[in-house]
Amino acid sequence: MQSPSVHTSFTAPPCDTTRPTLRGWFGMAASTHWIASATAHSVLERGGNAFDAAVAAGFVLHIVEPHLNGPGGDMVAIVATAAGDRPEVVVGQGPAPRAATIESFGAMGLTEVPGAGALAAAVPAAVESWLTILQDYGTWGLADVLQYAIDYALQGVPCSEKLSGVIDTMTPHFREHWPTSAAVWLPGGVAPTPGSIIENPTYAAVLEQLATASSSGSRLTGIKRARELWQGPIAETISRFVATPHRHSDGRDHPGVITVKDFTDLEIRREPPLVHTFRGTEVAKAGFWSSGPVLLQALGILDVVAHSASVDPATVEGIHNITEAMKLAMADRDAYYGDDGTTSEDLCDHLLSPEYCARRAHQISETASADMRPGAVPGRQPFLPPAFDSTGVDIAGTGEPTVARSGETRGDTCHLDITDRWGNFISATPSGGWLQSSPAIPGLGFCLGTRLQMTWLDPESPSGLSPGRRPRTTLSPTMLLTDGVPTAALGTPGGDQQDQWQLLYVLRTIVGGYSPQQAIDAPTFHTTAITSSFWPRVRSARGLVVEDRVGSAVIAGLRERGHEVTVSSGWSLGRLSMVGRDPDSGLLCGAANPRGGLGYAVGR
Repeated sequence: MQSPSVHTSFTAPPCDTTRPTLRGWFGMAASTHWIASATAHSVLERGGNAFDAAVAAGFVLHIVEPHLNGPGGDMVAIVATAAGDRPEVVVGQGPAPRAATIESFGAMGLTEVPGAGALAAAVPAAVESWLTILQDYGTWGLADVLQYAIDYALQGVPCSEKLSGVIDTMTPHFREHWPTSAAVWLPGGVAPTPGSIIENPTYAAVLEQLATASSSGSRLTGIKRARELWQGPIAETISRFVATPHRHSDGRDHPGVITVKDFTDLEIRREPPLVHTFRGTEVAKAGFWSSGPVLLQALGILDVVAHSASVDPATVEGIHNITEAMKLAMADRDAYYGDDGTTSEDLCDHLLSPEYCARRAHQISETASADMRPGAVPGRQPFLPPAFDSTGVDIAGTGEPTVARSGETRGDTCHLDITDRWGNFISATPSGGWLQSSPAIPGLGFCLGTRLQMTWLDPESPSGLSPGRRPRTTLSPTMLLTDGVPTAALGTPGGDQQDQWQLLYVLRTIVGGYSPQQAIDAPTFHTTAITSSFWPRVRSARGLVVEDRVGSAVIAGLRERGHEVTVSSGWSLGRLSMVGRDPDSGLLCGAANPRGGLGYAVGR
């Protein structure tokens, strides 16, 4: 399957890039916001390792991108230590609360989990995950790590255009239904303008409490005391507030069901990643409780396709084949993936096998498919999501939608990648707990997440709502390895697009010979011919969104093949970042997405 073929040749990489691929020996940090990248590199400069830096940057992301993540959300990471151990997945996706059942939601008249409001909240796992990473892999004390976020929350950060727009869109809803959110995000009664300084002294006080609790005793004892504060008084404040009925995205008021017991029951697990070898590179992803294996399936399918056809993301044929492969992998995701209490070994052995990938590759024809076509897995019945009419719904969005009845706005996700001079690696994707998710909790300055909207109120679904089980998350960091040694960490925000955009990076760098920055800068695309993981559950049978930089001839060719092409502006899709390390020389590299003007790589 890895023999050379004339069809694997790619269009020559562009000569120019928006930024250089950074090179150095000391450390590299890349993320979706330059302040988080700068924070991470500051920690490296002060002697911290990649994990200390990641935790500091992770809490800073709560301050600089509160419309994209928050402490009430979740986080998935892949970590690899310089000791040479195999990478581990930090399972920071919280489960459904104990009282969140299909029956109880049905009794409220719900046919879907709402897209906004506390009923949609999984147990918050972001803070617990960062504490676990610091505890198990870091070297700094928690108080030192948190000082960056405390300072930014107190002194303020420049409000981005996107953040300003989200708050402005939510302003009527805040005023009418979520007054506690208005108190946090509408200083002076109006939304902040782009460039104005926004502060969150309420959340700063929470971080100061955690820092103070961790300041006496040993480093590990301090983290333990901070965790007890989070699981005790802070959890009590959260559960008490959300028990009061408040407006949800179905236009009605409901109480949340999360309790203190849900917080104390939460355990942040670590597990081996799934690994698939593609053209000599090992690609590591989270398991079938996530969307991560979609990338591995698509690579397996395209490795077969490349023997007879193009997989170049710059050509009509390549874009078509990549899109059709992703549709097949996504159909398997919706049919089989989930934290359904069964072993996933059979899924791994079957869906990633060369024989299965070859059968799926032969299902790709010359024209765009309009059907959802999951494959057959022995002993499992595929779950087919209900058909949703996408008429009148914006299917070209690039993030994870969460909707208030007073108006639609979109949440999304953050991402960061860090490697240090010792060879430690981390790729982390935090998300959820967006300021538009549910009412801000008085005295805490943040809200809960909405990840349960990814579950189905159908017991036949492998991702059906069930107490203690995780929703099938879209959070999907990636690590690349050669002979078991990490060579790159990468990822992107984007909901169902995360693995689609990362697939293009992997193809361009491994097959096409692009540099990291060239691969990130290159025109991108994604299919919307999948069932959306987020409310409202739309699907466009032949939908394909492309940046206009792919060229008019390519766009015309895709339409001739039956794709319903939506043309997006030339620099609008994806916020991918990466860091890397040459396993022979130790030379480090870093690159970040220029789209939106906030993502940056920093290093030396």
